[in-house]
Amino acid sequence: MPRKTLVGTVVSDKMEKTIVVSVTRTHIHPFYGKTIKTTKKYHADDPDAQAGIGDTVEIEECRPISKLKKFRLLRVLKKDVYAEEIAETPELVEDDLGGDR
Repeated sequence: MPRKTLVGTVVSDKMEKTIVVSVTRTHIHPFYGKTIKTTKKYHADDPDAQAGIGDTVEIEECRPISKLKKFRLLRVLKKDVYAEEIAETPELVEDDLGGDR
């Protein structure tokens, strides 16, 4: 049986070797026929810390690694350039203020 693969966006990378991926799927309501967007978060194993916040990644189902981690990172599909610029901003702001206050 093939393993389930999902594509989503990284919403957190604060844990060591773990990322949280938000996967959005659309489906049609069985009675009303309206298209519904559903979002679910998955914890995935990222041992090399390849993915960052905002990156689009592909994760694959695997054996349970811990209580919450049942997926592992396959590959980073698209890096988020904007998130890297935000990470550099606090250092620049501190330099402009002239040290400690």
